Amino acid sequence: MNDKFKTVAVASFLGQHWALNETELYNIWRSRKMALAARQNSLNFINLADLANPTVKERDFILTQCNNNGFALYCCDQPETDVKIAESLRRFTDSFGLNVAESHRSAGNHGVVALKVSKNQNQRGYIPYSRKAMNWHTDGYYNAPEHTIRSFVLHCAQPAGAGGQNQIIDPEIAYLRLRDQNPDFINALMAPDAMTIPANTEENGSVRPASIGPVFKIENGALSMRYTARTRSIEWSIAAAPAAKALQNILEIETEFLVQITLQAGQGVLSNNCLHNRTSFDPGSDPSKRLMYRIRFNNRIEGG
Repeated sequence: MNDKFKTVAVASFLGQHWALNETELYNIWRSRKMALAARQNSLNFINLADLANPTVKERDFILTQCNNNGFALYCCDQPETDVKIAESLRRFTDSFGLNVAESHRSAGNHGVVALKVSKNQNQRGYIPYSRKAMNWHTDGYYNAPEHTIRSFVLHCAQPAGAGGQNQIIDPEIAYLRLRDQNPDFINALMAPDAMTIPANTEENGSVRPASIGPVFKIENGALSMRYTARTRSIEWSIAAAPAAKALQNILEIETEFLVQITLQAGQGVLSNNCLHNRTSFDPGSDPSKRLMYRIRFNNRIEGG
């Protein structure tokens, strides 16, 4: 490693390159990021011999993908039962230090949430439990700061008959594109009042309070992101609105570093809460056919 890359490695660990006045460090990091990040459809699935017990080599491959792209793709032989899948997923995520799982109201065994078409009262009206397309977002964008989602695993137990494709973009790429366009946009989206998700009254009468916070945030030297492209039930600050529009345009036209996948049974994504969306899908004659398992965490992937 030459002196310049040693410098940026140390600076990246400390998060110094995120500072808008650190142009040289940023440019070195930017070049390295673009050299390592996966291009469109170029990311390979890492084959796991046992989902519950990744080997040191498999774990290193996953961490390399996560460091380069913010997420990793894996595939494995499908465990025999739903209970086994849930247990294996928790053991898999435990091996990456992901032990601060959110307490989700729809969580079942081992804190795993089953994402499928549902008419249950506490799930009705929420897009993840429908056939509808989902726009660009990071998970938990409506959460309070103390419940920030920093990582997740999404595992396919059964794909849809058609559709249900995901697109994924690393938040670092979104930041890079936006900063290159106008550094003032970064400042606006880092403001503590940049994005507000208004309070929401649930069907059971409980109230989820308004969630107010930045889009981009630096935590322990790492970039985290809280974002949704939805246009209803969201409020942007006056300063952040133009930046949010620019960011939405970037996500709509990005092709170079866009990864597109239609997960099949036994395939999954481990992510430091990357930006993602989903196309609509037809689950076929059985409305429960498409089944994804998800666990979300408040901490980041250890080593990734």
